[in-house]
Amino acid sequence: MHARTGRPVREPGSRNGRARAAGRALFLALLLGVLVSTGAAQMQEKVDVQELTGRIEPGQAIIYDLPDMQAGETLYAYAEGTSGNLDPFLAVTNPDFNTSRVRNEFTIEVSNSLAAGQDPLRVIPETAGRYFLAWNDDTNGTYDAALQYNIPADGNYLLIVIGSPAKRGQTFGDYRLLVGIGAPQVLTDQAEPTGATIAILNASASKMRVGVREVTGNISANETSTYYTLSPIETNDTFYAFIEATSGNLIPAMILRDYGGKPLAAVAPATGTTSATLQYTFSGASSNNRLEVLSSPLNGANTTGDFRLLTGLNAPGVLTGNESPGGRSVLQEPIPVKVGVELDQITSVDQVSENFAVVANIWMEWTDPALAFSPDECNCRVKIYRSIDDFVEAEGSRWPEFTLYNQQAQRWTQNQIIVVQPNGTATYFEHFWTTLQAPEFNFRAYPFDTQEFFIRIDSLYPEELYVYEPWPEKTAVGTQLGEEEWYITSSDTNISTVEITTQNSRYSFNFIAARHLTFYLLRILLPILIIILLTYITFLLKDYAKRAEIASANLLLFIAFNFTIAGNLPHLGYLTFLDSILIATFVITGATVAYNLYLRWLATAAQKEIAERIDRVIVWLYPLAYVAALIFGLLVEGFF
Repeated sequence: MHARTGRPVREPGSRNGRARAAGRALFLALLLGVLVSTGAAQMQEKVDVQELTGRIEPGQAIIYDLPDMQAGETLYAYAEGTSGNLDPFLAVTNPDFNTSRVRNEFTIEVSNSLAAGQDPLRVIPETAGRYFLAWNDDTNGTYDAALQYNIPADGNYLLIVIGSPAKRGQTFGDYRLLVGIGAPQVLTDQAEPTGATIAILNASASKMRVGVREVTGNISANETSTYYTLSPIETNDTFYAFIEATSGNLIPAMILRDYGGKPLAAVAPATGTTSATLQYTFSGASSNNRLEVLSSPLNGANTTGDFRLLTGLNAPGVLTGNESPGGRSVLQEPIPVKVGVELDQITSVDQVSENFAVVANIWMEWTDPALAFSPDECNCRVKIYRSIDDFVEAEGSRWPEFTLYNQQAQRWTQNQIIVVQPNGTATYFEHFWTTLQAPEFNFRAYPFDTQEFFIRIDSLYPEELYVYEPWPEKTAVGTQLGEEEWYITSSDTNISTVEITTQNSRYSFNFIAARHLTFYLLRILLPILIIILLTYITFLLKDYAKRAEIASANLLLFIAFNFTIAGNLPHLGYLTFLDSILIATFVITGATVAYNLYLRWLATAAQKEIAERIDRVIVWLYPLAYVAALIFGLLVEGFF
């Protein structure tokens, strides 16, 4: 009991004291829990998202630095192609990773394995697992790439963007990249940029704006200059060029022109040298700039020969002439166009008009980066256009337009189609029929002649833009040509250069055809031979008047033959072999008529014995005259 109040005294550790202590402990625990949960909530609320864009050329690797990453953070990244046929591949690696290994080891190892026929679903994961901490090629059933990586320790990391190694360096184009910390919605491309800086482009490691290209060319008396179109230029890009003569007496000069042809810079070799260098920095972005290479006069005359041209963007080493090609695209080089012709039928050969009508197919194939696309765009493996107008309207780009040089009538096109592959390869097919000129017919050996026929295709664009090359797989002669008089003995193709307004490529499909001789042997030559023999048999007759009548009738037959044959050929300025035969028969038959009339005169003039003596000689000379005429005709027409 309390001494003063008489109330009971509560001892320490009593039930009430313990309750108060428990209450205080519970309060502190609740307070601590609130603080911890608030801090955790604040950590979860930390969301950073960054959006970046760029372009990947074939075989290029884009490197981003990821500085000051914190242990426990989760990195998210998403990449999609926005132009070309880019199929992006994402990877995260340590900062000490040699970035050149991506280009020189990883992609080469994958390409070699795929070329050996190994399964890409096994090769790519196994190889990427040895090089990277995390990686991804395709995601969500698309060609986009998305990855998630939990940062294991504080420090710097690298984010790498390349074209899918499954495409073996053939995928390229612009890309859009989302990078996030604590933002899983990045993986579905649903995150909005917050203005944070997470990834920093490493331009030197990526070699983003550096490129070197080497080309060779020729300056001749007929072509005293040529030009190369530069790839699109960015602000502050510096263009470098080194040129040197490699043959002949060429002294090459260079003029850099803008899209309108205005000179920006010009150089020529110093006196006594055959090489020159050019350097120019662009103050703004531009396209369609041209580098013109031309002959520098020497002693008032143009010089000719071969040259080597080394060009570069932001690559000053080009000025030494020894820089290795690679990196960013520098020049828009001429696009090779494979051309083939399949000859289905020869519907007619008009010898008088010197033309022939054909049914044929034209094939063309070229690869233009401007046509590249991602299958994601259309959910298709290829794009198909059923007319040139549809193609140009959809793609908005030029195509290797052409004309048939020896076309003589309207070309009727039955079918036309263009198929475009994701990598920008376009295949053109046209089935047509038309009449073509054949100005090189030569009938000197008629009817034993062979004739050369051409289908000539000329490019309407200069060789600086498109260059033809043969396509053997799409060059053929049909097995049922439908032309009864002619049969084809051989065919080949040829690529040449013609001058229209500029130097343009020409593709020539030519074939050699010979005549079926049955008609000429049985309907012309054999009757002529029989008539000649019948005339010879008349020499057995002693009635010279009858012999003269028969020879005169034969002469009329030969004239009829001549008119028949003349209707099959144009009015020629030379004799054919058959003309020689007919002229010989005219002369000999005419001489025979005159001879028989002379013998008749002799017989009536009581000189019959003299007539018989002469006749005994002429009977041998008559066939010999035909043999001599035949040999002479063969010699004149070049048979021997």
